[in-house]
Amino acid sequence: MIIGQFCECWPPHIDGVGMVARSYCEELSKTQEACYYIAPRSSDKRYANPDTGFPVIQYAGVPIPKEAYSLGVPALDLPFLHELNQVPFDIVHAHTPFVSALVATRIAKERGIPLVATLHSKYYDDFLLKTHSEMIAKTVVSVIVSFFNKCDEVWTVNDATAEVLRGYGFRGEIVVMPNGTDLWYPTEEDAKKAEERFGLGSGDVFLFVGQQNFKKNLGNVLEAAALYHKTHPDFSLVFAGQGPDSEKLSEMANSLGLSERVVFTGHIADRETLKCLYSRADLFVFPSLYDTAGLVVREAAAAGTPSLLIEGSCAAEGIRDGENGFLCRNTPEDVCACMERALKTAKTVGAKARETIPVPWSRIAESVAERYAALIEKKKRENM
Repeated sequence: MIIGQFCECWPPHIDGVGMVARSYCEELSKTQEACYYIAPRSSDKRYANPDTGFPVIQYAGVPIPKEAYSLGVPALDLPFLHELNQVPFDIVHAHTPFVSALVATRIAKERGIPLVATLHSKYYDDFLLKTHSEMIAKTVVSVIVSFFNKCDEVWTVNDATAEVLRGYGFRGEIVVMPNGTDLWYPTEEDAKKAEERFGLGSGDVFLFVGQQNFKKNLGNVLEAAALYHKTHPDFSLVFAGQGPDSEKLSEMANSLGLSERVVFTGHIADRETLKCLYSRADLFVFPSLYDTAGLVVREAAAAGTPSLLIEGSCAAEGIRDGENGFLCRNTPEDVCACMERALKTAKTVGAKARETIPVPWSRIAESVAERYAALIEKKKRENM
């Protein structure tokens, strides 16, 4: 098979959706499939000619102010269009319903090949937050549903996200294709490396990895940490990543008297460094009500680090409180109480998280390849 994975981001600014598309490319390429990653070109010249082990096709993009993303303009990039037209795709997969999806849709229609799309994010929440207009958010969601209605198959990353898509008005069949992560075996040396690099010391370490954005409910975490600090002076709260609210989060931490307790690492491009942080953390704190099925929860579990999540959130699907993770209500007081409770059994619960949560990307890729093959054969029969 010759497969196209269409996304809206490329390193150094790669998000969870980009990591899924990249993982698909990495794993499918290992099985002799030709899997292309198609996304806007990075403005960072170091990533212009990536050594990935799979083919990458990049198109022109314009940086979006205060965002880590670029607005792709593939229709104006003639070399990109020429290169893309030379690839005899058998199937294309859109991981967002925006610019890259338009390119994937055109290719699928012109060549009579299947188009798959995955809903990874809560787009209504995104546009409501940006525009403060329910009408605009509903209009965008209507356009997104219209796109999904044109696809040969629609995927979500878990059952809770499927319900989100149903709530948007989509009535077609939905295939749940979970995200994966690969196990690794952290050592004491890994934890020490994180301690030394980020000045963590020997106290308890709480970790968040992801976009520094208030939509991730990070204000709640800082308020919970301030409460925790009243009775636990020796701990570190690590925010790994970058985002539009990095500066405001730092200011909030200072105003709460946490300047000595909170560590902002900035963007971490090196996966080994990130793994060291996961292995040093006593608890992964992920209170997001926005995220669907965060890869970071799975990555933490792969290191044997349990996660704290908000009960009823999409990200909490599959988490059993006190068994393979910790669940709490969405208040600073309850998050703080859960942090205290979690530390008592973190090692035992972390071991269970490692046993029950991660699914190797190789296994996910097998399921993906099977569905792709079935769709290709179905489309061939329809075209006869």
